[in-house]
Amino acid sequence: MRNTSERHIHIVSFDIPCPVNYGGVIDVFFKVKALCERGFKVHMHCFEYGREPSPRLEALCFSVDYYKRNMSLGNAFSKYPYIVTSRISESLMQNLLKDDYPIILEGLHTCGVLLDPRMEGRRIFVRAHNVEHDYYQYLAETEKDIRKKLFLKLESRKLRKFESVLAKATGVLAISNKDYEYFKKSYDNVYLIPAYAGFDKVDVLEGQGDYVLYHGKLDISENYNAAEFLVKKVFKGTDIKLKVAGMNPPRHLVKCIANEPNVELIENPEDDELQELVRNAQINILVTAQATGLKLKLLNALFNGRYCVVNDKMVEGLDINDLCFVANTALEMKTVVADLMTKPFVEEQVAIRKSRMDAFYNPSRATDKLEELLG
Repeated sequence: MRNTSERHIHIVSFDIPCPVNYGGVIDVFFKVKALCERGFKVHMHCFEYGREPSPRLEALCFSVDYYKRNMSLGNAFSKYPYIVTSRISESLMQNLLKDDYPIILEGLHTCGVLLDPRMEGRRIFVRAHNVEHDYYQYLAETEKDIRKKLFLKLESRKLRKFESVLAKATGVLAISNKDYEYFKKSYDNVYLIPAYAGFDKVDVLEGQGDYVLYHGKLDISENYNAAEFLVKKVFKGTDIKLKVAGMNPPRHLVKCIANEPNVELIENPEDDELQELVRNAQINILVTAQATGLKLKLLNALFNGRYCVVNDKMVEGLDINDLCFVANTALEMKTVVADLMTKPFVEEQVAIRKSRMDAFYNPSRATDKLEELLG
């Protein structure tokens, strides 16, 4: 018989959240870490496809189980989204059924659990990382490969229909104000739990850097399109150094950057290397064509970087309280960047960043709310 004074929880992740090097897994890992620090015994369940089992995760959690993601072509013909069907696992279900601990499902990806009648009556919360059908539709619109484009369009349609499964959940944990407003129109028990980024204090270097940094997961069209825009439209022909850092850049982006003498590509940086790039840059520049969620790379730049230049979609729905410089056209960005490259980041600006970030984003308050919901 279990000790009722201990607080146990299952967390089902769409991927192994280590290394902690892209948006979705950053939120997963640091949410797990925050709950462990509050005394929860976390039973972690991870779908495995390309990442190795993680000793770091195993040292943190009460238990960790891994499940091979079923990447067979047949899953693409299901009425359910491929990101869901490829993560349906009887082994996972058997492990969840061993007790009655509450469950957090990370993303619609893992919501195949909610389809199982054996889960009726369980306390199950879904972490909504995005409005997924909107995100996949945007990816489809910007994808250059015709086969990927068709897959993404079909996946978007399936995700729109599948989203109604959230009505079976005990609660939906929205990641941003915009997503919260969207979900609460259709579902009861929607709660705002902002993204976890692993930062709880501002750690910005005073002084002046000699380059601008753009970083992101570069095999995603949203990010490689942003990088190409910056290279071709903003920094081309200037003497300002741009560094583009991220995972798995496509060949067309590698070629694009190779043609510009003032642009450097840093492929697949380690976590520590990326953080040094963020901290030492004079400017972190972040551009997106789609306003989805609270971008974790924005939080990273604000907690750890000097000046931050964004377009309006990067901060849509956020009260940034003068934390960023907003520019939308290539000309506006060129002008702002050229001006900021000449200005050291001084002690007074660090103090202002600290005071405004506490009001803008406080992960401890998010964990208070999550702890209250989980009981």
